[in-house]
Amino acid sequence: MQTILVILLVAAMGATVFFLVRGIVQFLRTTEADLKGEGPNQSARLQNRAMQGRIAMQAIAVVIVVLLLLLMGR
Repeated sequence: MQTILVILLVAAMGATVFFLVRGIVQFLRTTEADLKGEGPNQSARLQNRAMQGRIAMQAIAVVIVVLLLLLMGR
């Protein structure tokens, strides 16, 4: 069981890095027109989606760490 959780933890950590890099790349693609436009634009939506994905993957990783700690305590 611990082996499966460790594999899932590594996968969640990898997904977190993926979403982090994806958000940074989207941030770097932001143009001056995007910044001066009114309301949310496509670039802002993509950055927000990447941030939400990163937060979700971090939450999953934290839950897996808690489960691992509980299993090791037995």
